[in-house]
Amino acid sequence: MKSGAPAAPHAASADRTPGEDTALLLTPPVPRAGWRLLPARVIAMCAVELQKLRHDRTELYTRAVQPALWLLIFGQTFTRIRAIPTGGIPYIDYMAPGIIAQSAMFIAIFYGIQIIWERDAGILNKLLVTPTPRSALITGKAFAAGVKSLVQAVVVIVIAALLGVALTWNPLKLLGVALAVVLASVFFSCLSMTIAGIVLSRDRLMGFGQAITMPLFFGSNALYPVSVMPGWLQAVSKANPLSYQVDALRGLLLGTPAHLGADFGVLAIAAALGITAASSLLGRLAR
Repeated sequence: MKSGAPAAPHAASADRTPGEDTALLLTPPVPRAGWRLLPARVIAMCAVELQKLRHDRTELYTRAVQPALWLLIFGQTFTRIRAIPTGGIPYIDYMAPGIIAQSAMFIAIFYGIQIIWERDAGILNKLLVTPTPRSALITGKAFAAGVKSLVQAVVVIVIAALLGVALTWNPLKLLGVALAVVLASVFFSCLSMTIAGIVLSRDRLMGFGQAITMPLFFGSNALYPVSVMPGWLQAVSKANPLSYQVDALRGLLLGTPAHLGADFGVLAIAAALGITAASSLLGRLAR
């Protein structure tokens, strides 16, 4: 007598088309386009920098010492001397936007050291084998430098306000200040990463960074108007992105005459050129 065991249910719903599993294994997923990866990469890099600041604020405090000394000593001394024409405003007010720009630049201009460290630690090679475009990696790091510079700028603005500098608190103008700081920081961090792609060494990068920071600062309108400069220095100032950042900050924070359209246009173009140059040399770091 045959066994009356129940028949197994028909699993038609679980059947796949012949070759479908193999096709899934052999056909890689379509990578997302670079423009879709860019926002996620920028946000991720910025989040990393904010986490660093949240866990270790030492760098934030130590970097605030130098701009505070500029405002306390240089600013208040030259306010009494009245040797530099400032258009009728106290000299400490006039120089405050320049010190904000200086403190942000000093953070961004050495950002290439971090990418060399990532190269030495093997992190950069791992990033380069991902589907993320190189321009997205550079842009993410550049805007992360912008976030750190923006935090530093807020600290300097608070110090300036405590010293009695007459700054605006208009929210729209402060948003413009933030945009100017971030765009300039993107350019200077990309300049640093471009130099890193050329010199390939932290020691050499430190030397180049120290060699160009002071000329960039003193060759701008951060401490004195362009009109009092010698002719050759005026030409340097007009080619210096820091001058356009200071002009924008001064116009937004103090209400002095400024060329905001030209200032932001130059900063945006400089940031785009910086990203392009740094992206083209990123592969050289990984060799």
